[in-house]
Amino acid sequence: MVNSIEAYLDRLRSALSGSDPALIQDALSDSEEHLRSALDTALAETPGLAVEEALPALLEKYGEPAEVAAAYRDAEAFLTPFQAAAPAAPSPSLFFRFFRILAEPRAWGAFLYTLLAFLFGMVYCAWAVVGGAVAIPSLLFIVGVPLTALFLLSLRGFGLLEGRIVEALLGERMPRKPFFVSRDEKLTTKFKSLYTEALTWKILVYMLLQFPLGLLYLGIVWGTFLFAFAFVTAPVLELIFHIPLDLVGTDRFTPLWLLPFVFLAGLFLLPATLHMARWVGKLHGRYAKAMLVRR
Repeated sequence: MVNSIEAYLDRLRSALSGSDPALIQDALSDSEEHLRSALDTALAETPGLAVEEALPALLEKYGEPAEVAAAYRDAEAFLTPFQAAAPAAPSPSLFFRFFRILAEPRAWGAFLYTLLAFLFGMVYCAWAVVGGAVAIPSLLFIVGVPLTALFLLSLRGFGLLEGRIVEALLGERMPRKPFFVSRDEKLTTKFKSLYTEALTWKILVYMLLQFPLGLLYLGIVWGTFLFAFAFVTAPVLELIFHIPLDLVGTDRFTPLWLLPFVFLAGLFLLPATLHMARWVGKLHGRYAKAMLVRR
């Protein structure tokens, strides 16, 4: 017999065992928010009603943990982003499989993410360094407690934002809503939760590392893409606009006999870049889930 919301959530967590950690986090947060809000409403509408009297009816109305877990699993199939859809069956032709990536949304999403990782990484890293340098030492003073709490809370917000970007572009399932925090909970308890939970500090580490990782992604993926683009456009640039490709480090034009080979090399480098971006995106998605999802 479940006699508390915490016990119900433990049973729900067990019922969801084996599911995606992000789904489990969302399900627990949703359920806790619903049950606590319903309990507060019931207690407000019936003065003198004890929690032990109101809770069983609310839990029965909400459903057994196994039923709720099954409903979340069923709903997940309809909420999965299109990038995470199962890839089509591989073609027997290696040539076709290599170039088919040009029409794959997940590859283009990963390609775009390698640029956004650098841009957002600058913001994340700057906020983590400056905010941490200001907030954490201020704990020596009274004003530092709320200041540090706001900084740690902002990390949770950045973690949720990054998770939404990762899910949209990389197709990795990430949390879709923030943690539920009861309005009746004491400020000291909320701060202690922020300060002691490992997830807060994992998000901080993620934000600090996102800038160097983004710089690495930008150099590898976009550097290769620029080479590919230059090779593909070399015949047009050199023969029509008289702009040298400058392959040998001088202002000399590419020999005419070499231009077709340069063009073909560019044609192969373009899909190779997307293959590389998809591989990078897959690895980063797993890394982001390990750092931004509560376990």
